[in-house]
Amino acid sequence: MKWIDTPPAWLMVCLALAWCQARYLPMGLGFGAVWADLLGGLLVGGGLVLIGLAITEMRRQKTTILPHETPSHLVQSGIFKRSRNPIYLADVMILTGLILYFDAVLALPLIPALTWILEKRFITGEEDRMRRSFRADWARYEQKTRRWL
Repeated sequence: MKWIDTPPAWLMVCLALAWCQARYLPMGLGFGAVWADLLGGLLVGGGLVLIGLAITEMRRQKTTILPHETPSHLVQSGIFKRSRNPIYLADVMILTGLILYFDAVLALPLIPALTWILEKRFITGEEDRMRRSFRADWARYEQKTRRWL
């Protein structure tokens, strides 16, 4: 059952809630089709690119991508020069993009909710493990690279 407590599972729950809101409770609200579809597509596409870049870099460094495991290397290259958590950032981008695409205005609170879940359930623990494993390297990395953007 550990697979249930993973970022993709939380993202899927949020996406399902957003879709249901758009489908069953539209309440006449909307973002406006053209720009919402365009921005939504850009956010989803950008999120998928971020995930691809992060996974590629982590594979290149031969370290785990699983959130509850301690990585064997502190990845500071590639996309990790810009964000300590590009996959989590991508998850939030994908949720935001699909909320726009679904025209799910009432689902907007899911964006900060997912961000909070990712920070509390995954990021804090991961950063604590890396702080203990990589000490001085982590301290330097944490100073020069922001958590999200």
